[in-house]
Amino acid sequence: MRILFINNDGAGFADQIEIADGATIQQLFRDRIPHGKPENYLIRVNRQPTTGDAVLQPGDRVSITPTKIEGARPVQESFRPVTVPRSSSEF
Repeated sequence: MRILFINNDGAGFADQIEIADGATIQQLFRDRIPHGKPENYLIRVNRQPTTGDAVLQPGDRVSITPTKIEGARPVQESFRPVTVPRSSSEF
């Protein structure tokens, strides 16, 4: 059966793909995002949150979006505001 698969991981893409009848979200995720952990992604079917055991239907729209972006630096708790001078005389 065919579904619309929207992968927002990395460069992202959307494509009609062929999957087995009776395939679940968990199976699709394992096949398409083998390096990922489901808890780090927002997974929706037809724009609605779903569960891993949900069985996909022909024509479903599945989107997978990361909730954590690798390489982003965590905010430091000791953040200190910086005052920027308004003119060169304040240097």
